[in-house]
Amino acid sequence: MEESLLEIKDLEVSFFNNSGETKAIRGVSFDVKQGEILGLVGESGSGKSVTSLSIMKLIKGTGRITKGKIIYRGENLLNKSEKEMMKIRGNDIAMIFQDPMTSLNPVFTVGNQISDVIRRHQGLSKSEAKEKTIEMLRMVGIPSPEERYNNYPHEFSGGMRQRAIIAMALSCEPDLLIADEPTTALDVTIQAQILELLMDLKEKLSTSIILITHDLGVVANTCTRVIVMYGGLIMEEGKVEDIFYAPLHPYTKGLLQSLPKRDGGEKERLIPIKGNPPNLAAEIKGCPFAERCPYVMDICGEEPKYYYEGKDHRAMCWLLDKSISEKGEHNE
Repeated sequence: MEESLLEIKDLEVSFFNNSGETKAIRGVSFDVKQGEILGLVGESGSGKSVTSLSIMKLIKGTGRITKGKIIYRGENLLNKSEKEMMKIRGNDIAMIFQDPMTSLNPVFTVGNQISDVIRRHQGLSKSEAKEKTIEMLRMVGIPSPEERYNNYPHEFSGGMRQRAIIAMALSCEPDLLIADEPTTALDVTIQAQILELLMDLKEKLSTSIILITHDLGVVANTCTRVIVMYGGLIMEEGKVEDIFYAPLHPYTKGLLQSLPKRDGGEKERLIPIKGNPPNLAAEIKGCPFAERCPYVMDICGEEPKYYYEGKDHRAMCWLLDKSISEKGEHNE
């Protein structure tokens, strides 16, 4: 049985303002196995990035983790102080943030920023940290890393900044890497190189990776398991072959139908998912996808439980309840 490196249990996260409470995460539970790449997919606003920031305990401002546990190597991170979390962030758990343009400090050189992380967590000397930084810049494909070490972020292109952020995240060889849209600013060629780098990291160091992306093609080629999020909940979870070849939830099927086909066969019109994601600031009763679902039934006004198709494949949908679906209670 594979060991779980990280376990999320019944996580709830809300943001508060003068208008009230916005429930961004509404009871999410999953685990991350040692050495696997777990894909987190869904539309913008589904809760993917908030989930990842919660793991790092980086929910700030008006946000608050209101319920749940985040268990890393047997310890609940929510019980850790900020000082303790600073030792874990970057060393044991690292994150590649979504926006490369704002993730680097503009007043320090790129090399100094990476070296600072290495020195803080690994206790290396200044010269040793510089040597390792140059090695990391070379590993992520930045040309002339010895010269680029002294460059400021504005002297890097968007793609190079993203690579520098990845070099920083990998510099301490973390047990868990959270990659939030790591290839969003890169062209197709560089994207392939970065994904190959992440795969190599998984193989060589047995690093676990949470890959957050909108690109289902990337998920199909890199991930071992997939979680599909919508409205702050997990709609479906399963092995990558289950999600792509035997999806259970109408939302998952809708995401797959909206992808262009590349098999060279007869051209087909893409089928978009009609409507808009739910307003999380309002109270959501029942299934959050009900208003957009072509198979909606009266009972969808009640929140469904998870139904399992085998041990590792689950989905939150009343259609999977045979006693209900056999009655044909669809509302067209």
